[in-house]
Amino acid sequence: MPEDKQILLNAFNMNSVGHINHGLWTHPRDRSHEYKTLSYWTDLARTLERGLFDGIFLADIVGVYDVYAGSVDLTLKESIQLPVNDPTLIVSAMAGVTENLGFGVTVNTSVEHPFTFARRMSTLDHLTGGRIGWNIVTGYLDSAARALGQAGLNDHDDRYDRADDYLELLYKLWEGSWDDHAVVLDRERRIFAEPSRVREIFHDGPYYKAQAYHLAEPSRQRTPVLYQAGSSGRGRTFAGRHAECIFINATDPVSARAVVQALRDEAVAAGRRADEIKIFIGITVVTGRTQAEAEETLSDYLDHASPEAGLAHFSAGTGIDFSRFDLDEEIQYGTGNAIQSVTQLARQKGWSKRQLLKELAIGGRYPLIVGDGGKVAEELIRWVEESGVDGFNLTRTVVPESFETFIDVVVPELQSRGAYRTAYEDGSLRHRLFGQGDRLSDRHFGSQFKFRRSDFAGSADVPTAV
Repeated sequence: MPEDKQILLNAFNMNSVGHINHGLWTHPRDRSHEYKTLSYWTDLARTLERGLFDGIFLADIVGVYDVYAGSVDLTLKESIQLPVNDPTLIVSAMAGVTENLGFGVTVNTSVEHPFTFARRMSTLDHLTGGRIGWNIVTGYLDSAARALGQAGLNDHDDRYDRADDYLELLYKLWEGSWDDHAVVLDRERRIFAEPSRVREIFHDGPYYKAQAYHLAEPSRQRTPVLYQAGSSGRGRTFAGRHAECIFINATDPVSARAVVQALRDEAVAAGRRADEIKIFIGITVVTGRTQAEAEETLSDYLDHASPEAGLAHFSAGTGIDFSRFDLDEEIQYGTGNAIQSVTQLARQKGWSKRQLLKELAIGGRYPLIVGDGGKVAEELIRWVEESGVDGFNLTRTVVPESFETFIDVVVPELQSRGAYRTAYEDGSLRHRLFGQGDRLSDRHFGSQFKFRRSDFAGSADVPTAV
């Protein structure tokens, strides 16, 4: 691993009881049922900042998992991401008790108009002091589409086409409506914002239309750090244009490297540098102060895990009702209209239902590392060296102890090997990740929509719509 490269870490979580490793809400030390309280989130935020995590990455869905057995019965019994609360509303509380922790929140582009969403992200960027990121998702659940009054989920590639239009309107609002110096706060002249430095934007796209002034003044980052997960061909093209941080799935470093290279190639094809994206892979760690302690903890967790709940979650990701199959029956994995990377993984592995139940007990579709701090640290470093990823989205098992133990046991080992920071650097989330300032790179697609006075006809104080 290069001497100047340090591993990036996000805590992977969700504003719900169940997330990735299902059934562990039954463990006597698990506090995930407290997700409805602010103290649960503020305690976790303090813990993660103690561990010098880059951020907490909050997943979200707006539908329910009803593919498995054609119902939500198991989903409700095992709390498979149901109930689930809004991820954006807990950020301010966590930001209030931390100074450096970043926040990546998942919001589906199909849920609301970009005009109102733009204001919410700007608000969070203000309140966090430039620590907000947005995980762009296009949705994959038919149940979510039906809940929003649609007949069903749009085609996979159409969802990305719509998201391209969504992002272009957002860039115009975030980057192009207000000049950096529009707010003058001149009490004597009674001018809070200089009218000539704020302009109306116009957008007439294939999916969205708007004639508007952005409702928020410029925040530290303007555009939040842009996260995205999607390894299909269309998803990679979208990532090359928009994403700054990309979340991937892979079961081994070799397959991960192929995905990493393809994503960096897409960024270069879009006119960016290969290092202008940071790539995270999902991973589950069960650790302890000794190898025996880690293995004992895993055994304890497995006693409470629900492999069937994991399979029901996997059914939602592939669109396949695995309840219909016998344990060793051959399963035909098609292309599907849900998460194509998940279906591709299952097809490559040729997993039967029996194998899926074993794989999904702990770790979900992410690699599982079990060991003492030194073993886990070496394995994480190996993944970075062999796959080319920049860091990890660390899934939770038993909360909060899985994060606390990782911080107490693994982080010092990573630090001793020079693979992890020993203190936070100053700056916004974007600057900490890339070291290039608070704003979008000039090579990013969104930079073309930046407010530039030179774009104005005549006087620099006479705005024109774009």
